[in-house]
Parts: sequence; structure tokens; C-alpha cells
Amino acid sequence: MCGIVGYIGKRDVAPLLLEGLQRLEYRGYDSAGIAVGGKSGLKTVKAKGRVRGLDDKLPKRFAGTSGIAHTRWATHGAPNDENAHPHLDAEGRVAIVHNGIIDNASELRAKLTADGVEFASETDSEVLAHLIGRDPADTLEEKVRHALRLVEGTYGIAVLHAGFPDRIVVARNGSPVVLGIGEKEMFVSSDVAALVSHTRQVVTLDDGEMATVKADDYRTYTTEGSHTSASPTTVEWEAESYDMGGHDTYMHKEISEQADAVDRVLRGRIDDRFATVHLGGLNLDAREARGVRRVKILGCGSAYHAGQIGAQMIEELARIPADAEPASEFRYRNAVVDPETLYIAVSQSGETYDTLAAVQELKRKGARVLGVVNVVGSAIARETDGGVYVHAGPEVCVVSTKCFTNTAVAFALLALHLGRIRDLSVADGKRIIAGLRKLPGQIEEILANEDRIAELAAEYADAKSMMFVGRVRGYPVAREASLKLKEVSYVHAEAYPASELKHGPLALIEPAVPTVAIVPDDDLLEKNRATLEEIKARSGRILAVAHQEQEKADHTLLVPRNEVELDPILMGIPLQLLAYHSALALGRDIDKPRNLAKSVTVE
Repeated sequence: MCGIVGYIGKRDVAPLLLEGLQRLEYRGYDSAGIAVGGKSGLKTVKAKGRVRGLDDKLPKRFAGTSGIAHTRWATHGAPNDENAHPHLDAEGRVAIVHNGIIDNASELRAKLTADGVEFASETDSEVLAHLIGRDPADTLEEKVRHALRLVEGTYGIAVLHAGFPDRIVVARNGSPVVLGIGEKEMFVSSDVAALVSHTRQVVTLDDGEMATVKADDYRTYTTEGSHTSASPTTVEWEAESYDMGGHDTYMHKEISEQADAVDRVLRGRIDDRFATVHLGGLNLDAREARGVRRVKILGCGSAYHAGQIGAQMIEELARIPADAEPASEFRYRNAVVDPETLYIAVSQSGETYDTLAAVQELKRKGARVLGVVNVVGSAIARETDGGVYVHAGPEVCVVSTKCFTNTAVAFALLALHLGRIRDLSVADGKRIIAGLRKLPGQIEEILANEDRIAELAAEYADAKSMMFVGRVRGYPVAREASLKLKEVSYVHAEAYPASELKHGPLALIEPAVPTVAIVPDDDLLEKNRATLEEIKARSGRILAVAHQEQEKADHTLLVPRNEVELDPILMGIPLQLLAYHSALALGRDIDKPRNLAKSVTVE
């Protein structure tokens, strides 16, 4: 959520900043703004709405070679021109853009108001501009450092000052900041997506770290002033990865990329000789793995649901007790941290604030924490003891599809790895490996049935609400499918374990509330069929996702069989397409659903 872009060099800055903001639109926002430094001081333009509206407002003469820009997702104050970033100090000499939340903003605002400061916005962020502008220090770095000592909360900031036109000062605490290193030019962003069309050499700041960025140089240091040695890394994704590639939406593109994405997460990791996999980044040797007595998986949203699938596979293949919990709940409940429990943090961006905060609390208490993330060098990847990259490639649509699928596959690899270290037989290892290798082709088979799924989506799109049910392996599939439909189509949906239907939710069943039932060919097939009977007896419409036609269902979406442990990975894919085509039929803004952001970097 929110996006920062900055540039300093020799090129005209406004077009570069606008391009960067467009690259960050997928993160979710409701207003945008730009500040440019020039010989006459700072010039700013802000606008509620989309980046194209900001572009339309820019005057013809808006030249400069340094600047910062922002897309805002409203937290403090309504989405309007006044609350959009950048924010200025009282003299108009300091401009700041800020991601995060200043927890003590009300207290600081009251003190500044008592000193005669007049605020132009309702935001917490404007406080920073005034604190920096009023600080008497001789350098911009000291002004920013002093201001940050007064604030409590999270921030990723970039600061321009008319008195220091040769630099941009940035800082990070809980919200990502990345430097892009060019040829006699430097870039700043909250996301590498804004940088990859200009450079693939980046420096990612850690929490508590600042940087001074000049056209031909940068230096990093802590908020306390001590030197740090942040080294550049090379981004693996190309600029073309962020293009639509001929699709009408990013969501459709990313659903269609899943066969290739799954092939990437498997590539180079399968060990046929020992019927296992290589996961070199775990930093967990065989002795340590055998000492694990429990696995706790933490994530938010789709990452949490992927963690539920992962917990099921770890229990089945490695016979280790495992469960998943929302990181946003875990971090607040003063959980007992067990030294024999392996904790796994799951996040597409690797920057999800609630998950990162849970990791930091676990590390403080001495726990071993692994990460399952998509973005190399992200905060969770850096703060954990090891982990698995899911290699899904950039995911631009706000709702997660290919990253969810790859995360589930990554958990299958981890479960196989742990299982073979413990008691999983060579025969079962080979069976799972054969199933993993079949996944890309089976995904292609499902995607080839898109026209049929689109027809069914149009038929069910008029539902006032939908119920999703599944048992054991099917339940997290139902939860993720319910979330997808809510997120992208705005149709109300609920997910329940099929076994819980008769304990209350059955009261909701009627023709206007269809049920999507996950019905794999496993040892619970007859139990699931009994659930379909219960629904049909109450005149409920049923769409089954199954390995064979279901007599009691009004419609069945057929999914190819794999190994029973891996079936949940495949059964969710047609339901991604169901959500997509439901949203299409209802005319929704598919890539940017209302009220949502791609990367949730605040509480």
C-alpha cells in the first residue's frame, strides 16, 4: 500500500516519476502527488484519484532534475488533494513522502499547533515535514535524524529540501525503501517495480537505516548516525515481467502464467537419487530437522491459506504436528514460544507488516524462523534464519493467484524434505516427486477449460452470496476461493468446513445462495457426497470442483487427479478463474479492487 518514487540525476524528473508511479499503481492508492526541485525552489502538484489525473494537472513547464512522488492509500484523513503527498513544511522548503503510520502524530500535531504551526492536511505524515523544517541542524541528514527520534510508528520516507538541492535523504522503519543505482543518476522507491526499467542494481535498506542519495553516489547509515555498508544486489526480474503481455488484466496474465511459475519453483530442487528435494536456503541440517517437534505457520490473507495447505502436507508427509495461524492475531496474543517448534513466516511481498512484526517478536524470544517469500532480499527474507523463495515472478494484480499456487508448491517441497529426513519412505518420496512433476501439465489442462468456467461464472454471478465448503484438504481451498470471490467481484462469500455445515450454516442454504463444494476423490469422498445431499435437500444450487462428475451437483468443474496430498494445489486454480470471470461479468476493476492494497505494510 502506498508507493514512493524518487530520482536525482541529469534527466527531466517529472516523466520518470510519473512512470514510476504507474508501475506502483498495483499496490493500491487513492491519490497521487509529485514534488520537483529546481532553481526557484520546490514545486508540487497533487491530485485525488489516479496517476493519469495527476499527469493531466502538471503544468507544461515543470522542469527539474530531482524529485519525489507518491501514491497514497488513505489512513489519516479522507482521500483528497490536500491529504495527498508530498507534504511541505510551513515555508515550503521541505517536501516529504511517507509510507507507514506515525502512532504519536496527534501528540506531535498538538505541540506544533501550540507553537503556531498551521497544518494544511489531516494526515499524520505532515507532522514529519514540519519537524524537519523547524529543526536547526546544519545538515539535512541531521534534520531528518532529529525528526525521526521524535516519532513513534512505521515509516519509509524520502525528503527533498530546497537548501540541499544535491540530495535526497531516505529512511526506513517497518516500510520498505529501495535505492536504484544508475549511471550518474540514482533512484529511490518503495518497490523494485518502479526501478527495473532503469536499473537492476539495487540496495535495500534495513529497519533503522537511512541513506543520502546524490546523482553519482550514495551512503547508508543508521538513524543514530553510525556508518553501514549496504551493498548492491541484482534484481532477477526484467522490466517486461511487469507488462500485461497481451492480456486484458494482470490477474488474467498471472493466472495463465502458473504452469511456468510452478516449473520455476521446482527447477533444480528435485533429487531423484534420494527421492527428496534440495532446499539449500533453509539453513536447517538433518539433525536440527529431526529435532523439530511442531511447526507453526504464520501469514495473512492468501499467505495464511497457503500456510493451511502447507500445514496439512507437513503433517501428512513428515508426521510433524503443524498448524497455521493469522500472523496478525499471533503477534498480539502473547503466544508461548517453544524452542522445539519451527516457525514459518509466509508473505508474497516479504514486507507484510503484521507478519514481519511476528517474525521480530519470535526472533526476540529465541525462536527459529524460516521464511517462504517471493521477493528476494525482502525484509522477512533478511530477518529469518533461512527459507524458501517461491520464484513466482512479479505479481502485479492486488489479488494473489500464481504466488498463492507457488507458495503451496513450496510447502509441498518443504514437507517432502522434512518427511524424507524423518520417516517418509523412498517409495512415497518418488510418488510425491512424480506428482510434483505432473503439476505444470495439469495446470495447463485446467486453464484450457477457461471458456466453460467463464460460462458458469456468468450463471452464478447474480448470486447475492455464495457458500464454499470442503473437508480437511479441501477446507483451505474453500477459504482461499471464498476470499478470491470477495476480493475481486465484491460478492459476499463464506467458507466453512463441510462437516460444520449442519452446525449452523445450513440455515443459509436456499436457491439464491449457491454452494461451491470441493469434492476430491480421497477417503472422504462419501462424506462429501453426503454434504451435497444435505444441500440439495434444501433446494441449494451446487457447483462441485471434483475429479469426477457429481450426481447431486448442478454443475461440476473437473480437475485432473494428482497425489491426494497435492490435489489441493490444483483444485484452487479453476476457482481463481471463477472469481475472475465473475468480476468480469459484474464490471469490476479487477486488478485494483476497492479498499485493498497489494502489500499491506501497516497494521
